[in-house]
Amino acid sequence: MIFYNKEATRVKVISGVTRKTLAQSQILMLCEFTFDAHVTIPIHTHPHEQVGYVVKGHVEMTINGKKYELNEGDSYFAPSNIPHGVYTLVESKIIDSFSPPREDYR
Repeated sequence: MIFYNKEATRVKVISGVTRKTLAQSQILMLCEFTFDAHVTIPIHTHPHEQVGYVVKGHVEMTINGKKYELNEGDSYFAPSNIPHGVYTLVESKIIDSFSPPREDYR
């Protein structure tokens, strides 16, 4: 199955953050997040495993209480139900995958 980027709908998540669901299957979902500089996604948990790749920018990722600085090309993994959040130091773009897919992002 093919998913065309031009057909993906951009959704405002919070002020300064948008999301596009790029592709999905029964067990996996791929999303693109675009962030303005100085945006905080508060610490949160969800039952989905999350793997992400920083396409553009510089972010501070907190996973299970530990802070990491990530730049373009860096990746991360947030296990199921582990607290995590992000703060963007500059405009950034992150590709995240979720397993299982997030129903709230369909």
